[in-house]
Amino acid sequence: MSDNHLHEKNSVTDVEKDSASRDDLSVIIPGDKQGWLSHPLAKSLLSWGVEERGTVPVPEEERMDTQYYKIFFVWFSMNFNILSFSSGTLGPIVFGLGLRDSCLVILFFNILACALPAYLNTWGPRTGMRQMIQSRYSFGYFGIIIPAILNLIGLCGFNILNGILGGQALASVTTNMSWNVGIVIIFIIALLISFMGYRVLNWYERVSWFPVLIAFLVALGVGGKNLYNAQPAEPATAGAILSFASVIAGFVITYSAMASDFTMYYSPTVSRSTIFWYAYLGYIVPIVLLQCLGAAAVLAAPNVPSWNEGYGVEGNVGGLLEAMLSPVGNFGKFLTVLLSLSVTGNIACTLYSICFNFQVMIPALSKVPRYVFSIVGTAIALPLSIVGAHTFYAALTNFLSLIGYWASAYGAILVVEHHYFRKGDFSTYDHAIWNVPGRLPWGAAAITAAILSFALIIPSMDQVWYQGPIGITSGDIGFEVAFPLAAILYIPLRKLELKYQNTQY
Repeated sequence: MSDNHLHEKNSVTDVEKDSASRDDLSVIIPGDKQGWLSHPLAKSLLSWGVEERGTVPVPEEERMDTQYYKIFFVWFSMNFNILSFSSGTLGPIVFGLGLRDSCLVILFFNILACALPAYLNTWGPRTGMRQMIQSRYSFGYFGIIIPAILNLIGLCGFNILNGILGGQALASVTTNMSWNVGIVIIFIIALLISFMGYRVLNWYERVSWFPVLIAFLVALGVGGKNLYNAQPAEPATAGAILSFASVIAGFVITYSAMASDFTMYYSPTVSRSTIFWYAYLGYIVPIVLLQCLGAAAVLAAPNVPSWNEGYGVEGNVGGLLEAMLSPVGNFGKFLTVLLSLSVTGNIACTLYSICFNFQVMIPALSKVPRYVFSIVGTAIALPLSIVGAHTFYAALTNFLSLIGYWASAYGAILVVEHHYFRKGDFSTYDHAIWNVPGRLPWGAAAITAAILSFALIIPSMDQVWYQGPIGITSGDIGFEVAFPLAAILYIPLRKLELKYQNTQY
């Protein structure tokens, strides 16, 4: 074994031990001297490899992980699942688009929308901070609470949708299991993965995609010929295209608010282009492929009796996939189970990020171990998944179209702050002030810019649940408006804030 390989292995081992000395556990949870961390159970969890670190930044000398390819598999596995497949079905089902138009929208708008979260992945190695902690340097100690709440809603929403899909697919293989039981099983598995933290998450995401790939390849092999039987659609309108684009953008752009949560342990010497392309490909490859497959399958379903029966009147995506795999008999049922488990990787990573959003939303909770919030996040999403299981399409459309607006404005503010005001200098993200309200920005400029941008975003919406006066004519251009408008508004507001706060970089 080469010296380089030995060094890499040792570096990763250090990271997997949570990048912190167990002789000073109070560094990881500030304020805990002889409290929870001295409890035998807490010590046992740490010895088993459970990650303890919450929102405390990772010092530069402890950022030693050099296996940068792992971030590709994190995002690839998170998106290589039946939620990506189901979101592609919205083009034909909700917006009346044909296969060609659906696929063109999926491709073009994902090319654009994947860039922002991929770029924010590159900040983690440079700052050693969770995404919401980085955001304090734009939104302030208290101002970031609003984005944290919005992000919590978004993350819980994704978990609800994934739980519904996974539960439906798992229940479709047998008549003896209800959707509710399937949902509970999915969440228990995801909770166990999330509970362990960084090391187990990265291992699971590196291996969980392969069985899913086999299942989709078999589905294409036995049912691919039916995908050509799609009924011709009506000519697409600009409104339908842009409204579907808003949903597609909302699916991926919200990863911006959790991007660096998974890259903060990487060595700060890594090339930013390396992290960007690993992350970008991890987003765009699975999302585009499975969304296009979803659009094709749902268009072909009315012409294939078994598919149509599996899909049903309630839009059972799991039933549709089970029907696609039914020609291979019991092996098809086994593959359907694997597809149902594909959502656990997404839920687990989302539960992981939920932990830090709770701690940013209520700073006093930073004293609570990270893994406790994985349990809290599960307790919130599990019952809501059961309640919403029979209104999946309405929930999916409304949710994805709404969350993209705020995430677009949020990303614009971070980018302008970093490049215009901080001149791209990561040294201005001083670790000494990450939890010192008086030394961080007030956040008034960021919050005001985001709020004011909705004065134009709202009229530009065109969704099933709301049509603005601009959007009803042009189609939904809300998320396209959000980014440039928030960026433009933030510049004068931030200059004014800096003047009165008497701060320079």
